[in-house]
Amino acid sequence: METDIVVYHIPVCPFSQRLEILLELKGKRDAVRFSVVDITRPRDPALLALSRGTTALPIMHTPRGILKESLVILRYLDELFAEKPVARADPYERAVEAMLVAMEGDFTGAGYRFVMNQDREKREACRQAMIAQYRRLDDFLEWQNPAGTWLFDRFGLAEAVFTPMFMRFWFLDYYEDFDIAEPGLERVCRWRDACLAHPAVQQVSREEIVKLYYDYAMGAGNGALLPGRKLSSFAFDPRWQDRPWPPRAKYGPAATDSELGLL
Repeated sequence: METDIVVYHIPVCPFSQRLEILLELKGKRDAVRFSVVDITRPRDPALLALSRGTTALPIMHTPRGILKESLVILRYLDELFAEKPVARADPYERAVEAMLVAMEGDFTGAGYRFVMNQDREKREACRQAMIAQYRRLDDFLEWQNPAGTWLFDRFGLAEAVFTPMFMRFWFLDYYEDFDIAEPGLERVCRWRDACLAHPAVQQVSREEIVKLYYDYAMGAGNGALLPGRKLSSFAFDPRWQDRPWPPRAKYGPAATDSELGLL
């Protein structure tokens, strides 16, 4: 594929998947090359030079320079390939969309704190914090489009932002037996389920997320190694498809490299 736009990203990264979803919606997936970064190894000095010393990904190399932050890159791509916009064109609708997108940071933070929590006594507090975030989303959707499925009339920019997080939170279903199917959350459940089923978002699977994020569930993020382990669950080899499903219990001893199929 010949292209002068390159995204450096982490495999199964939700912030990178946003970009992939947007490009799929536009029919422009081949207009950008995605270059995989192995976070279990020291960062390439050449990549650090491009990112000006930071390690957060994705970053995008364009003919005019480097862009950072997934939401910035998302809007750049939407405007660069403008013939099929994903964001709302109407100024008021675009502002409403931006209000919902602004809620994503707290939502994401609550989910990652929940999965990485190692204190059984704090489990219920984490669960309640996550439910509170879903209630905020439900309230917003009821306010803006109570009878609909999407925020507006189609899968748009807000959906591209939130869907990768809905997918990553499959790790909460698996490791914390977390479920939002309860009274008062019907609207956000309808939105989430439609987002997860959309054909443009099928870059990753539940199995892939559960297997790769095992170390997060044990409190070790971003490729860090747990005590007694030699390989991260984010390792490329062996492939996640060839590994067994990890144990669901997260408040006891961690599984070994062998038990995770990493050896």
